[in-house]
Amino acid sequence: MRKAGRACSGIYWSMRYIDMVYSENNSVKIEDLKIAIYADGANIEKMKQMSRLSYIKGFTTNPTLMKKAGVADYVSFAKEALAEIPDRPVSMEVFADDFDKMEREAKEIASWGENVFVKIPVMNTKGDSAIPLIKKLSAEGLHLNVTAVFTIEQVHSVVEAFSEGTENIVSVFAGRILDAGVDAEEIMKQALPICRAKRGTKLLWASVREVFNIVQADRCGADIITVPDEIITKLHNFGKDLTEFSRETVEMFVRDGKSLGFSIL
Repeated sequence: MRKAGRACSGIYWSMRYIDMVYSENNSVKIEDLKIAIYADGANIEKMKQMSRLSYIKGFTTNPTLMKKAGVADYVSFAKEALAEIPDRPVSMEVFADDFDKMEREAKEIASWGENVFVKIPVMNTKGDSAIPLIKKLSAEGLHLNVTAVFTIEQVHSVVEAFSEGTENIVSVFAGRILDAGVDAEEIMKQALPICRAKRGTKLLWASVREVFNIVQADRCGADIITVPDEIITKLHNFGKDLTEFSRETVEMFVRDGKSLGFSIL
């Protein structure tokens, strides 16, 4: 527990440092970005720490992140998180793979709070489309975050399924698209006008791999980006002078070389 507490504290103070740098630095400010940064994770203590930071505009999680964080009880975890974060959007995902059970889970999750967005995968493991369910849930007024979206065709289908006047998110897994060697920025640029055509629909850059993804997402017009803990801790490098960064890197090599006690000569 003490180790976890130190880790959470480290993330918090790293982010507080960002606050100070970007409020004082006259060139780069994270607040200048148009995109909304959502924290992506399932460690409740880290979520509490991040909820204190003004530029964290929302939170997302998923079953894989919960497994990684060792969450033992989904409902208890979710309700504790929502009690700590009552004023920002929080996306919670269904676990079922069949659509009847998925629907029941979605309605239960939606009942946990007004700020809850229910994450529905765009298809199940059989490859069957979730569009009929998305259309049904949207018609009933649920806030939806449709996840695991990879193609423009999926974006079209999802946005068409949303009811007018509802608030929804389309989560395009740009990081995984990049992993496939495909230009995710181009897909996001194509997805943007599709989402804009349906009022209340926001485009989200998901599956972040590096800090530069935030810049990419911002410049292609995405509304939201989900940023995991390990990337948030690197945000203090955002806008750093590269010559100074070079010097710090050499300093690290020298320091680590000395600590090893190696001798070449």
